[in-house]
Amino acid sequence: MDQKQKRTEEQLRRDLGDAAYHVTREEGTEAPFSHPYDRIFEEGIYVDVITKEVLFLSKDKFQSGCGWPSFSRTAPDAPVEEKTDLRYGMRRTEVRTESTHLGHVFEDGPADRGGLRYCINGLSLEFIPKAEMEARGYGKWIPYL
Repeated sequence: MDQKQKRTEEQLRRDLGDAAYHVTREEGTEAPFSHPYDRIFEEGIYVDVITKEVLFLSKDKFQSGCGWPSFSRTAPDAPVEEKTDLRYGMRRTEVRTESTHLGHVFEDGPADRGGLRYCINGLSLEFIPKAEMEARGYGKWIPYL
């Protein structure tokens, strides 16, 4: 199935599983330090778990200590949108794609990288290692790593 082809909510829930569905479609948050992507720093790309569009590059990932994968910026032309989030008595900036809740962006990232911290739920991402990128159709992204 073409990943960009629209799937029903029932199909998405089945394909993603309950936890990833809750994070991506119901704007949930996974527990801090619960996802292995928080600890992966090898070369590759991070794509939207639903659409498979490239969102983040490994070169922009850093260890923030917050418990979620953190990036200083999005990949070039990534389809990431920002939305004001006033839930839980806080004012935050949610980041998402058209179909997927990703997490939030904060202004407490490394100053030498622009000062942003994209704090992203690992369940909203799929990591594709550099060694697999060509075979999986992402070869044009290798020079960006």
